[in-house]
Amino acid sequence: MGKHAWTTDPGETLRVGDGFRLSGVDPDATPGFDGGKKAGERLLAARREELGDLQERLFAGSRAGEAEGSVLLVLQAMDSAGKGGIVRHVVGGVDPQGVELASFGAPTTEELEHDFLWRVRKRLPRPGFIGVFDRSHYEDVLIGRVRELAPEDEIERRYGAINDFERGIAASGTRIVKVMLHISRDEQKQRLMERLDRPDKRWKYNPGDVDERRLWDQYMAAYQTVFDRTSVPDAPWHVVPADRKWYARLAVQELLIDALENLDPRWPAADFDVEEEKRRLADS
Repeated sequence: MGKHAWTTDPGETLRVGDGFRLSGVDPDATPGFDGGKKAGERLLAARREELGDLQERLFAGSRAGEAEGSVLLVLQAMDSAGKGGIVRHVVGGVDPQGVELASFGAPTTEELEHDFLWRVRKRLPRPGFIGVFDRSHYEDVLIGRVRELAPEDEIERRYGAINDFERGIAASGTRIVKVMLHISRDEQKQRLMERLDRPDKRWKYNPGDVDERRLWDQYMAAYQTVFDRTSVPDAPWHVVPADRKWYARLAVQELLIDALENLDPRWPAADFDVEEEKRRLADS
């Protein structure tokens, strides 16, 4: 695939398959890429145009009433793993008109009166759009399990509900890209300390992040269960090593490009006589 490029398909290399163990993934590795940071940043910039072109074609179809598909990017991670950087540096490289961003925090009183997927259904991307979930319905089987926010039998029910839900989304024409940004505990500590050291980053710091760090092993076990139960053919998980921010961004960019290429969006046909409009414009 060329010098300082992907040597393997990221979609396959990073995919969670049978026998996958999160404990076997090195968060500092760069699987499938044979270059360093500078090469990765150059490729990220070079591929941004391709991503933008594919997204514009998809969005143009929505404006013309011809779009039949969409893409949903689900981002999950421990705090400070780089979800915001993915949104800014990868998704931020496309036309914002065609992007719908949602973030799911603690449920409201109204949301608690419904099934846990009720609020998620309302934020699914429309045809022609890229939807981004910065945290998602998986919080309900991650923090929900670790913090025992629901009975064990309810947590177990949710795995099946998620699979059914995503199967329906995929059948409707949405390509689902599920990404867990895998940061190491030491790297997270360093990033959180930087937030405390720098006044311009303190607004990002949440004292609760330290409380969650104390449950690191429980969260890793909860993620493993998520992968075991919900990495399915229509909606596989991809675990992206995230200690190197440039690599995580590059990998997610490639996963998005692949999803859009599979949709194969086309420029919509003009609903007017092009030659006649050229004549009218020339005479105007």
